[in-house]
Amino acid sequence: MDFDVIVIGGGPVGENVAWRTAAGGLSTAMIEKELVGGECSYWACMPSKALLRPGHALAAAQRVQGVNAGSLDPKEVLARRTGFTSNWDDSGQVKWAESENIHVIRGDGEVTGEREVTVGNEVYRARQAVVVCTGSVPKMPPLDGIADTPVWTSREATSAREVPDSLVVLGGGVVGVEMAQAWARLGSKVTLVVSGDRPLPRLEEFVGPLVVEGLRADGVEVLLGARASAVAPGALTLQDGRVLKGSEILVATGRVPATKDGKPLTIDDSGLVSGVDGRWLYAAGDVTGRALLTHQGKYQARAVGTAILERSRGFEPKQWSAGQAWADHVAVPQVVFTDPEVAFVGHTAEEARKAGRDVKVVDLDIAVAGSSLHADGYKGRTRMVVDERTRTLVGVTFVGQDVAELLHSATVAIVGEVTVDRLWHAVPSYPTISEVWLRMLEAYGL
Repeated sequence: MDFDVIVIGGGPVGENVAWRTAAGGLSTAMIEKELVGGECSYWACMPSKALLRPGHALAAAQRVQGVNAGSLDPKEVLARRTGFTSNWDDSGQVKWAESENIHVIRGDGEVTGEREVTVGNEVYRARQAVVVCTGSVPKMPPLDGIADTPVWTSREATSAREVPDSLVVLGGGVVGVEMAQAWARLGSKVTLVVSGDRPLPRLEEFVGPLVVEGLRADGVEVLLGARASAVAPGALTLQDGRVLKGSEILVATGRVPATKDGKPLTIDDSGLVSGVDGRWLYAAGDVTGRALLTHQGKYQARAVGTAILERSRGFEPKQWSAGQAWADHVAVPQVVFTDPEVAFVGHTAEEARKAGRDVKVVDLDIAVAGSSLHADGYKGRTRMVVDERTRTLVGVTFVGQDVAELLHSATVAIVGEVTVDRLWHAVPSYPTISEVWLRMLEAYGL
């Protein structure tokens, strides 16, 4: 019942912590109350992108003259999606964990004392560390009737076995826009309700309108500045009195950390939870509230696992080392897998200015030889935010078909604090969409 490390949560974040500590020679247990592999594997990243990809592939083919594109087969799309979730069977993930010397414990783990975790009637103790990787859960808005109405959350939206005749989506965040487009392309009549003047409001201001344009091209009815007041089976009532009918109502109004009070666990860059004596309690992933993204949670997990190993050997993780999740503060990349795609990293221009930076902003249409070859009538936009004092990038945003693969170069440039003068010598291949980097630097003034 004793282990060196006990990890609560067997999603991608917990798996990465457990793998790192087990590989380093520490006996490690991982507790999971549902499916090993977590939200990302079964109800989020993988199934949602599997639902989106066929529609993107078809649309891309239709944008190239001479390609005789067909149509989507919803039954086959759903079958492919289900294949990526292993039909919601985690036996393969459990087998992997056990092969890596990770002891899998089924149940709901709760920290009940110093270095102590209780699962049901069993008490487990950790010699080195307990790591909380419990993720996040959907945030439900205070709508009349919501407690008594069976609505979709992201889980139902990604695991549905049939295409709904009609779907009302409440929320203009990532889940809302992605699922609106995925189900519209599969044949559902979709209405997207956005409370503000644009979806994805935390991103650069030009992003939301371009995404709306793409959604409307797929037949999605997008209602901007529309606030909901009540929900009932098959109906969403707006504050202005309109009633929207749908076979299903998807509530996609955000997520909160999966803690008892819904509040995040504050951590330092090595993952140590603030306010806990003894340096034994760690956390990583969505539960910290830092960046609710699988890849960022896995990055934090690797930092936590490294920090635990180093401290078990009498060393303290140093700044810039693998035991410090420094990038959380400056270079968090994210892709919104709509069509057009949205890819961004770092800070928006507004965020940079609020932080006191003297910035220069370069805005350009993505109109290079590579984009014109990639798709007939290619439409996209990019923004580069440069700190004028250091002459380094602090933020980059791309919107357009297949821009996700441009993102890592921007991430590398920000993390590496590459100056625009040095970046000038990173020559983009011709003819690719990456040539937009050259155009941005030219527009900057090099």
